[in-house]
Amino acid sequence: ALGERAVKRILVVEDDLAILRGLKDNLEFESYEVLTEGDGERGYAVLKGKKPDLVILDLMLPKMSGFELCRKARGEGITTPILMLTARGEEIDRVAGLDLGADDYVTKPFSVPELLARVRALIRRAELSGTGDLPAEVHFDDVSVDFKRFEARRAGKTIEMSRKEFGILRLLAARCGEVVRRDELLDEVWGYDHYPTTRTVDNHIALLRGKLEED
Repeated sequence: ALGERAVKRILVVEDDLAILRGLKDNLEFESYEVLTEGDGERGYAVLKGKKPDLVILDLMLPKMSGFELCRKARGEGITTPILMLTARGEEIDRVAGLDLGADDYVTKPFSVPELLARVRALIRRAELSGTGDLPAEVHFDDVSVDFKRFEARRAGKTIEMSRKEFGILRLLAARCGEVVRRDELLDEVWGYDHYPTTRTVDNHIALLRGKLEED
């Protein structure tokens, strides 16, 4: 679209210099413009001042934690996608980070191809959202779904749905009347270019239909 930067700008906030350099080199090799900071306060200032297209954010940072950075950014209405870097096995940290408004996470030590796939998926998702193509909510029959609050109801009763199910439904609603391929769903919702099996999509669609359809 007119007015958009041709080269996407990514801010990496990480205090481990080896990881920081590795991410910078790999992202630049993929033709991204890369900004780097080693502490949360500087990272937050760059996020506000330079307006990157994506932030890769470590949680344990000096001066201001990744949690605090994320909370402040979302509190001020900054919607830039945030990809968190978390330590292996720290489920509580991941859940807390997602609750504070992070969009996705990668666990250290991470696979570079996986991280790059998630970066691409988050940037594409933000582009769709920026054009207004991803709905904030959807209503049909006796079902109502709020994608921002991750709340779904059928005939007034709460439906328990996973993040992936919300993601699938949101993408399908945005592409109403079109054919959406399994690999598109995998790439957009899961964030991987190559997922082990497309049966994963079929299984999630079956679960979703069971929750939302009468028959």
